[in-house]
Amino acid sequence: MTIIRRASAIGAAVTAIACAATALAPAAAAAGPAAQRATAAPKAAAAAKYNGACGGGYSVVNSAQIGTKGTVFLTYNSATGKNCVVTVRTTPGKAVHMTASLGFASPTTTVSDTGYYTTYAGPVYLDARGLCVTWRGEISGEVAGKNGTNCGSLAANRL
Repeated sequence: MTIIRRASAIGAAVTAIACAATALAPAAAAAGPAAQRATAAPKAAAAAKYNGACGGGYSVVNSAQIGTKGTVFLTYNSATGKNCVVTVRTTPGKAVHMTASLGFASPTTTVSDTGYYTTYAGPVYLDARGLCVTWRGEISGEVAGKNGTNCGSLAANRL
């Protein structure tokens, strides 16, 4: 079992519950279905919802949950060929350090929006027709995203 230390009391409580559920699972299996239901692992935190910050014509094509703090969304507009990234907090509140970034490897290009925000970071846009993109979101030091995904038609780069 891997345990990730969290600075918050909530993170410690969730870890303790998950560890207790794992430790009790063998005993619950021996006790039968009723005991298994009683020791089920806690539900995952609700993910943030896409807020439409990229504008009209953009659809969510990928996302990554940033722990319990929020979600980073990769969107695409097929009419313009542009990707857009926005990082959205699960629960808006006091301004915290956030980032939304989007890039591709060749030629090396990255656009980002970094600052202290109450609700979301971004949007950032990049025309990446025919390319794979790398995208990230960060909220208070916790990071999520993906490298080299959502590749456009590579035939677009051939002569």
